[in-house]
Amino acid sequence: MTGTEDSDPLDPHVHFDEQAAESALRPASLAEFGGQPRVSDQLGLVLDAAKHRGTVADHVLLSGPPGLGKTTLAMIIAAEMGAPIRISSGPAIQHAGDLAAILSGLGEGEVFFLDEIHRMSRPAEEMLYLAMEDFRVDVVVGKGPGATAIPLEIPRFTLVGATTRSGLLPGPLRDRFGFTAQLDFYATADLEKLLVRSAKLLGIQLHTSAGAEIASRSRGTPRIANRLLRRVRDFAVVRADGVLTREVARAALELYEVDPLGLDRLDRAILDALCRSFGGGPVGLGTLALAVAEETETVEEVAEPFLVRQGFMMRTPRGRVATRRAWAHLGLQPPRNAAGLGPETPDLFSEN
Repeated sequence: MTGTEDSDPLDPHVHFDEQAAESALRPASLAEFGGQPRVSDQLGLVLDAAKHRGTVADHVLLSGPPGLGKTTLAMIIAAEMGAPIRISSGPAIQHAGDLAAILSGLGEGEVFFLDEIHRMSRPAEEMLYLAMEDFRVDVVVGKGPGATAIPLEIPRFTLVGATTRSGLLPGPLRDRFGFTAQLDFYATADLEKLLVRSAKLLGIQLHTSAGAEIASRSRGTPRIANRLLRRVRDFAVVRADGVLTREVARAALELYEVDPLGLDRLDRAILDALCRSFGGGPVGLGTLALAVAEETETVEEVAEPFLVRQGFMMRTPRGRVATRRAWAHLGLQPPRNAAGLGPETPDLFSEN
């Protein structure tokens, strides 16, 4: 029984449909979508009002770090509205014709989910303006002075855009969304509830203490929490009795190099390079990425937000610098003249 300390081991003769269970991890309704109560309440009001009026829902923009549920929310919007969903991404739409082909193929009331909307090409973006406001696209036939724009009416649809970098969206595009939601990182208690639900769906016997251990190392991100749950499950099946206790969870997470604060191998490599190789900084992003043999985008978008949010690193006009907490976490004594060690730093990140 999930969520108890005295659960019986898994029956080895019981087989779960793993693929079906994995798909079921995504919440199917706003009522099941936990951890974002403010967004759920606001979005629920928007959808209920649209259903009450008998119209399609306003266009929705979802922004926030990866793994917080933007794709899941898009699917929930379609399910709540009883409409099909079409999925694409900004990098896949490099020409206005690509977008015109997708929009002209939409059905009445359909939800169009456009992930990484900030990476869409400018010509397609300008076409999207007209489609969002007037439900029309202008198809250009011919080239040069003889080119002719033919207006093409398209069915009314709901655009759900998702972005991890809302600051890169042009103002005219951002203003055309009727509802904008900023997704926040999850509290540890909310991740524990999510893990209990996921464990039931996967047929895993998860002790309450093990769920707390996994949640505390999941960086406030449901996607990471579910991934760690599956890896701990694998460890329990192969090297333990199949039951996820706190001791099993700790041993598994140590094997996968996830420390008690949620830092993984890349995070520690960045801090180690910043402190040992560059004396705490400041150091440029490109140089730091080369030092850890990763792409600059990976360092900037995957590791850096967490390190900054947890107080291990600061971004300055001159580059990245390590804080006192980074030096302490690595067990190192910072040089007296190291950057980022002003008198205000301990107060900012004090754990008291």
